[in-house]
Amino acid sequence: MKLQRKNRVRALAVGALAVSGALALTACGSDNTSGSSGGSGSSAKAANIKCDGKGKLLASGSTAQKNAMDVWVQSYSGACSGTEINYQGTGSGAGVTTFLQGQTAFAGSDSPLKPDEIAKSKAVCKGGQAIDLPMVGGPIAVGYNVPGVDNLVLDAPTLAKIFDSQITNWNDPAIKKLNPAAKLPDLKIQAFHRSDDSGTTDNFTKYLKGAAADAWKHEPGKKWEGTGGQAASGSAGVSSQVQQTSGAISYFELSYATAHKIPTVKINTGAKAPVEATVENASKAIAEAKPSGQGNDLAVKLNYATKAEGAYPITLVTYEIACDKGNKADTLAATKSFLNYVASKDGQDALKALGYAPIPDETIGKVRKTVATLS
Repeated sequence: MKLQRKNRVRALAVGALAVSGALALTACGSDNTSGSSGGSGSSAKAANIKCDGKGKLLASGSTAQKNAMDVWVQSYSGACSGTEINYQGTGSGAGVTTFLQGQTAFAGSDSPLKPDEIAKSKAVCKGGQAIDLPMVGGPIAVGYNVPGVDNLVLDAPTLAKIFDSQITNWNDPAIKKLNPAAKLPDLKIQAFHRSDDSGTTDNFTKYLKGAAADAWKHEPGKKWEGTGGQAASGSAGVSSQVQQTSGAISYFELSYATAHKIPTVKINTGAKAPVEATVENASKAIAEAKPSGQGNDLAVKLNYATKAEGAYPITLVTYEIACDKGNKADTLAATKSFLNYVASKDGQDALKALGYAPIPDETIGKVRKTVATLS
């Protein structure tokens, strides 16, 4: 498994290299990848990275952005030396908790901070508070393993019933109605959800609630509230279960579906044609997002019920969470330097090759200006 993971990230790094230009990439380790980067005051011409700060930069959180973070860290380490960046893909909930305990320089989360979390952050961010900086967008793919079926269409109500154990077999009439030409087997549905507190779960259940409130009675959140099903840890865990389990279905970022060659569901949104989970289609939906944060907090609200032509509705935005003021002096320079690269054109251009969607120009422009003001 580790070897497969290493080979995957090497492949992603090559893809990012082709998209973003001459980025110096090194081979990647396991899920807990760390890269060495930094070097006070120097500039790296190849990737246009301005290096600053020295020492060890710890961060953790979202597994949704893990493939992107692996390449970002490696690109940064190829340009800079003197700073070790260690990002742990622990899940959004765990990442936010660790940040609020003052153990990390920044956190990755697929959901913006809640008001109580912002209040708690003031104890860590002396004289300031934590803010949400959107850095990664993309589709949450619904991957499946149904023998003989390589083209599957579902809608929000049907998905809601599948993940709430109301539809339990692949030849159910509701699925047949959406797929009249498919040879659906008499096979039990094995629905997998995340066992850990997950921003991906939060966004997926927001979609179910927003687009099929009559079928999905549970409140959205990072903790899974649906009835029944089986659990696995992280996006890597649920995607692996789908890959190896006949009759399985789950939700995870597109990059994991691509890595494991897992077919993904097309979503019937009410538009003229069902919409496939692609970077381009997710970008159309993310472009409809509206600002929801205040001041320097750049959180956005997604439209999960979009019916726009070609807009894939099950999307997420991953935020890097940092203090606007009160960052630790020994990590401030490196934090700003790294986040500045992530938000740069080079950093954002690397995303498409990895199955992610760059943040829209207007929003990422605000992110760059905000990162420059961190203190």
